[in-house]
This record gives sequence, structure tokens and C-alpha cells, in this order.
Amino acid sequence: MTNAIHRPAWVPVRGHRLRVAGVHFDAVRIEGRRGEAVADRVVERGDGDAGPIVCEGGGRTRWVYFLLPPGVVHRYDWPLGVQHFGLRADRTVTYVGVPALEGETWPLRWYSEPTPTAPYVDAEALLAVTSPGCSPAGRRSPGP
Repeated sequence: MTNAIHRPAWVPVRGHRLRVAGVHFDAVRIEGRRGEAVADRVVERGDGDAGPIVCEGGGRTRWVYFLLPPGVVHRYDWPLGVQHFGLRADRTVTYVGVPALEGETWPLRWYSEPTPTAPYVDAEALLAVTSPGCSPAGRRSPGP
């Protein structure tokens, strides 16, 4: 991972904030140990520079959020158990918690921080990890 501190405008200076998925980033969410295992593989594939991955845990359920460039999440067919959030035509709005890079951020923490070289998680790399054996992505065919 790169040592340079890179704080995009959507990352709060302290604590944590809710951000609307699809504005600053799209999000893919995977539950619990599966999410953590996917995060490990994505970080490994990125040589420690995988882009922003946020862990949320405070209750009985833990979630891992992979933050992708805005506007890309709906271009892919994600496997079962993988939830995806971005702006949609039906005006559904989803908020994602984003922690500060330093200080108290409970119940959120960075699994992998955004960096200048990886400001977002690569969607195709994430899809390859979540859907082994899938061709360059279970990409949807472009719409008309």
C-alpha cells in the first residue's frame, strides 16, 4: 500500500459520515466472513493498493463495502449474495457510511484506504474475485 495520505472530498476529516451511493462512488456490499475473504483477495490482487474498502460491524452482522467509481455498478451482473448500490432510475437512494482516515470511527473502519493510485476499487477485479470462472466480467451487454 502506498504511504501517501490521500483524502478524497467524500472522506470526512473526523468520525464518519453517510454518503449517497452513486454520487461520489458506487458500492458493492458483501456480508460477514465472505466479505472479509473477498476483501483479502482484492487487496492481494492489488498488491496492497486495492482502493477503498470499508468494514461495518457493531451488531450481530458485519458488512464489507467496496467503493467503486460512480456510475459503474449497474454495468455488471453480480452473483447472489452481492448487493450493489448506485443511482437508479427508480430514485432509490442508499446511504453508505464512510469513516475518517484517522481517529475514532466506530463502528466503521478502513480495510483498504483510497490512494492516489487506487481512488476506487476496480469493478472487474472485484467481479473476478466474487465470480471465479466468469469471463471479463459478467458484464452486461451495453444498452441501446
